[in-house]
Amino acid sequence: MTSHNSNTLILGIESSCDDTAIAVVSSDRQILAAHTASSAATHSLHGGVVPEIAARQHLDSLMPTITATLADAGVTPAQLDGIAATAGPGLIGGVLVGTMAAKAMASALSKPYFAVNHLEGHALTARLTDGLEFPYLLLLVSGGHTQLLMVHELGRYERLGTTMDDAAGEAFDKAASLMGLGYPGGPQIERLAETGDASSVSLPRPRIATRDCHFSFSGLKTAFAQQWLKLDEDEQQRRAPDFAASLQRSIADALVRRTEFALQHAGDRYGCRQLVIAGGVAANSHIRSSLTALAARYETELFIPPVWLCTDNGAMIAWVAQEYFARGEYSSLSFAPRPRWPLDPGAEPPPGRGIRA
Repeated sequence: MTSHNSNTLILGIESSCDDTAIAVVSSDRQILAAHTASSAATHSLHGGVVPEIAARQHLDSLMPTITATLADAGVTPAQLDGIAATAGPGLIGGVLVGTMAAKAMASALSKPYFAVNHLEGHALTARLTDGLEFPYLLLLVSGGHTQLLMVHELGRYERLGTTMDDAAGEAFDKAASLMGLGYPGGPQIERLAETGDASSVSLPRPRIATRDCHFSFSGLKTAFAQQWLKLDEDEQQRRAPDFAASLQRSIADALVRRTEFALQHAGDRYGCRQLVIAGGVAANSHIRSSLTALAARYETELFIPPVWLCTDNGAMIAWVAQEYFARGEYSSLSFAPRPRWPLDPGAEPPPGRGIRA
């Protein structure tokens, strides 16, 4: 185990959705221990995340997971240099559970407290895994967010594009639910797509010809549902792999096209040739390979964190706190958790509904 003597140690708590994730991360980018208590099996019974059930699961799982993580890291609470927790955006019940635990620990231990933006956790993961320098282009693609941002420096993010309606992860989840595949939908769709023909179902490529960086997946969801529900039960069973593969390709094509415009902007305006893909949907192998090919065409260096660090995890929360700790910036114990918390609050909304993070 890495010596802790010359490094700061921060405990990170992530509880913004259905998983309770804890990690201890050192200032030299070492993840000393990480544990996740998943409640996916419980939520799959309901076809998706039920906020009240998720909050109760976090209450039950949080302290045992913290205890196990500290033991695995070989660290006592007194040896920690700070406590961090996701303070938004996310399901407010779970965010409150993690936030109150972090504040209580920080107060009892007389340690700094860090209220971390969940999206910033994803945005900075490549700095934890690869020591990436600023600036870089980020495609953040998760269950609730699909955004393209320029990451200029710590705390300074420029939104190039965001979701006008539904995120890519929501399209996967809704399609999987319609097909009776359970929750979470993305991994189920990916497994089924392995034996499917991606050209066999005609699905739209959302906004494929529009030259901006905004995303829309609601029309794709509707088109998928309309075609799927035309099939009888036997046809659905036979053609499920084709539908899964076609949906996966449509989402990947839309992500690639929007990212291509963002790469052009980042290169022309900032001379930026670094692209990071983060968020749970980045775990999809077809999407990863499609974006890898795009980056190669633009001679752009691509960074994709390991799969487990693409999905929600405590390490990314601890690392954000390490970055702010190094600048001497801490959070007040009076910080109020936020169900919505954009990285770029001054950004203009996209056309259409203009939903903000």
